[in-house]
Amino acid sequence: MTSYRPDALIASDISAYLAQHQNKTLLRFITCGSVDDGKSTLIGRLLYDSKQIFEDQLSALESDSKRLGTQGQEIDFALLVDGLAAEREQGITIDVAYRFFATEKRKFIVADTPGHEQYTRNMVTGASTADLAVILIDARKGVLTQTRRHSYLAHLIGIRHIVLAVNKMDLIGYDRAMFDAIVADYRAFAGEIGIDGFTAIPISGFKGDNITALSPNTPWYTGPALIEHLESVDVDAEADRARPFRMPVQWVNRPNLDFRGFAGLISSGTVRPGDAVRILPSGKTSSIARIVTMDGDLNEAVAGQSVTLTLADEIDCSRGDVIAIADAPPEASDQFKATIVWMDQAELLPGRAYWLKLGTQMVSAVVRAPDHAIDVNTLAHGSAKTLHLNDIGTAEIATDRAIVFEPYAENRDLGGFILIDKLTNATVAAGMLHFALRRAQNVHWQAIEITREAHAQQKGQKPRLLWFTGLSGSGKSTIANLVEKRLHALGKHSFLLDGDNVRHGLNRDLGFTDQDRIENIRRVGEVAKLMTDAGLIVLTAFISPFRAERDMVRSMLPEGEFFEIFVDTPLELAEARDVKGLYRKARAGEIANFTGISSPYEAPENPEIRVDTTRETPEAAAERIVEAIMGTWSPVI
Repeated sequence: MTSYRPDALIASDISAYLAQHQNKTLLRFITCGSVDDGKSTLIGRLLYDSKQIFEDQLSALESDSKRLGTQGQEIDFALLVDGLAAEREQGITIDVAYRFFATEKRKFIVADTPGHEQYTRNMVTGASTADLAVILIDARKGVLTQTRRHSYLAHLIGIRHIVLAVNKMDLIGYDRAMFDAIVADYRAFAGEIGIDGFTAIPISGFKGDNITALSPNTPWYTGPALIEHLESVDVDAEADRARPFRMPVQWVNRPNLDFRGFAGLISSGTVRPGDAVRILPSGKTSSIARIVTMDGDLNEAVAGQSVTLTLADEIDCSRGDVIAIADAPPEASDQFKATIVWMDQAELLPGRAYWLKLGTQMVSAVVRAPDHAIDVNTLAHGSAKTLHLNDIGTAEIATDRAIVFEPYAENRDLGGFILIDKLTNATVAAGMLHFALRRAQNVHWQAIEITREAHAQQKGQKPRLLWFTGLSGSGKSTIANLVEKRLHALGKHSFLLDGDNVRHGLNRDLGFTDQDRIENIRRVGEVAKLMTDAGLIVLTAFISPFRAERDMVRSMLPEGEFFEIFVDTPLELAEARDVKGLYRKARAGEIANFTGISSPYEAPENPEIRVDTTRETPEAAAERIVEAIMGTWSPVI
């Protein structure tokens, strides 16, 4: 085997060598498919054949192949890519591995993505920036479920160049009939999901057939070798430049009092000094004063460049805003239809608030119950109440404020998003926005002249939301009722929303599943917000078992108006009380999803007030709560 030999130009003229490589086009591609289809082996072969392996790497590879390889005494190219110990021990890919290599004609960044279904989320990560996908198929097995899944995801994510690499042809004796049958099977599926065309190549990653040159073992194949095809694929960078100018602002650069620039990566279009631009979502307009880079000002910048723009006017613009051409700006909305790829072990909870990150924008978002889930084998749309790990579905999403976007099919940067769990900070889903819902455009805030401050001033109090939370039987309603009686005696304007009472009317259609509990709290939070807008002191007594929903309600109100009151009662004491007999029924299996028994309760971590019912009577707790709240009130607004 031959190790890497440096280009002679490096020693004679390093500047010329660097310039030569700088002017090469770059192709990003992924290898994907089912487990053991030979993805890592193929990439290892590409690295070797393009002479990207150094002598020490080759020596280590030969040694590792004897200890950990799957090819007997021969070189196992997969070990060049599978870097994790678990990957080498099991002979599989788990993480996404990125590798750079180059030929005389082009530079490449390849992502080796895992084939196991449980790591599908990693495949989505690798595909998100790819221009081309190499779909590998084991010639002995044909088209499998993961082949279909990865093909569907690649098309969904917007990859338009597909290579069908039928691998391990050496193991079927380079049989043309079997190759043709696999291609025909895949073509039928590809047509159903909208893949208009693909390039099919019979290869052997292990033996090197049709990788860098056509193989004598497949004289019946007259198409290009894999490298030849990768070198000739048209990466249409001009398409991004031809679209209207957009640049999400990543950073406001203000090194001194005399300079204020807005840094970011140009998503699409071209920009020049003097161009009229619009800042979104505010809609303010200005013009480009300068295009600043480390190497000096530019007369023009295009899609794919990172620059700092200065504006002719002093207008508000910050991270998350989008600078766009003035006469063709993107939309801004707060309700969307989207396709979601769920990537977390915990299922989607419709109604729960997640962080939605789109480009440099970060907002709170609620996902409604899915319209349907998609079966990647049959492409059938089945009903779904939620999404589980690796599920793909469409759903409506509502954000807490308008965000700037474009349909994913038109702009990946302004149409692709991820969802992040607010508690764990784990990325739980990736998605693609399709369009804004029409009702989002037709429903507007009506201006009112009597403000919430005016309502509060009329009542001589500052609005509050006292949120009592705890297990069933903890004493929430008892203490809340005592607090309201005390407030009423003091002449304060208040209202108590009790969990059981609300379920007789507003929330009578809801059950006690996690999804229904989330919706229950969302509705109560919205009602409580309206009441605080009217200047009232609102008390709520709800189990509200999930921190995420309590935090959601907190975020609805101005800072300082939400008071979380944790009525802390041990489960055994609450169960001993069991005034309503609910614990007995839950223990008998007559009540499902009962908090503390068959459904979790997430205790507050930093409540404003904690009531230990084992040490404090309801009357004493109520008096302490009133005193604490009164101490924060001001009679003058």
